[in-house]
Amino acid sequence: MRALRHGCGLILCLSAISCGGGGNSLTAPSAPVTPGANNVVGVVVNAGPAALNGPSVNALYTTVTVCVPGSATQCQTIDNILVDTGSYGLRLLAPALTLSLPVAEASDGNALVECVVFAVGYSWGPVALVDAHVAGETASAVPVQIIGDGRFPTVPSDCSSTGAQEDTVAAFRANGVLGIGPFVQDCPECASAALPAAYYSCTSTGCSNITVGLASQVQNPVPLFGTDNNGTIIVLPAVAAGGATSVTGSLIFGIDTESNNQSGTQTVLTLQSSGLNAGDLTTIFNGQSLTASFIDSGSNANYFNDSSILKCSGNFVPFYCPASTLNNLSATIEGANGISFAEIFSVANAETLGQSITAFPGLAGTNPAAGSFDWGLPFFYGNRVATAIVGYPTSAGTGPYIAF
Repeated sequence: MRALRHGCGLILCLSAISCGGGGNSLTAPSAPVTPGANNVVGVVVNAGPAALNGPSVNALYTTVTVCVPGSATQCQTIDNILVDTGSYGLRLLAPALTLSLPVAEASDGNALVECVVFAVGYSWGPVALVDAHVAGETASAVPVQIIGDGRFPTVPSDCSSTGAQEDTVAAFRANGVLGIGPFVQDCPECASAALPAAYYSCTSTGCSNITVGLASQVQNPVPLFGTDNNGTIIVLPAVAAGGATSVTGSLIFGIDTESNNQSGTQTVLTLQSSGLNAGDLTTIFNGQSLTASFIDSGSNANYFNDSSILKCSGNFVPFYCPASTLNNLSATIEGANGISFAEIFSVANAETLGQSITAFPGLAGTNPAAGSFDWGLPFFYGNRVATAIVGYPTSAGTGPYIAF
């Protein structure tokens, strides 16, 4: 669950900051999407669902079709699904869902319900089975979470005490999340222990913590594809410093499985494969070795701590607001394999973000996690970022790794 906790939580509450003035209103060039490729789906950085109070910033969305298992007619196509390489599993907001999906059973025969704890809040809802279709790929009978389902209104205290409830489209700032990180299950530990704020067996009178087998957990759908199932590649164009009104790109499934997803000569940084730092790598910044760092498309900014950079106040906390843009900042990203890469980045004043801007590469803020540097969606602009799943081979090595 650790990767899920730090995965997309920061974007969920901090993306509604586009209330400032100034900035350029530019549209970035599109990254190419291979026509007719079964393993490619378009992605877009834009304002997000219409239900929001103000547009999202640096939120990467795609479209997913879900069907009642085995059905070709009981289906629904849902847009504005957040693409998140820092979490695991497909999660849908009940208000955006029109299909009637039966709740999955826990091992004791009761309803199986999950609490998902993000960095700044939690989401609550039952597990259901769907056939998930993305581009030409299909994951059959995959467990997903239905967030905010009214059939289970009472949230156990060990879940509700973890932060703010994010069970609506407005709070979640998306119609769902597609968690495609470098691991498969969202809570491997839950297979052997009934953990708090995780999975529950629920009846009409209440819920109790329960263990859940790996196959029944909400999980990354990519390994369940028949092909192109060893990882993903996100391709986005570079964005000018002033930002852009929207950005389009590609989410490619598979690594070295098709002509459009070959590895090439990119830098490969392996990730910690187990333990408390599973999924993490190291960032060396300002003389500190931050071993709990990660690269995450679901975070809407680069989050790190630097006391020398002026912080914002008011509605823009906890972002940075330097008097002028800080260019050519440098940090070294190092994988578990010892390979390192010097990343150059910038920090802009969040208060200068124009109201029409949804892609802003200089957005940065403080990180509540000690020893961590969260490389969010700004890292993906102008990059081709591959995420290989643990245990799955590619020509560049076996996952988990990040390559760019």
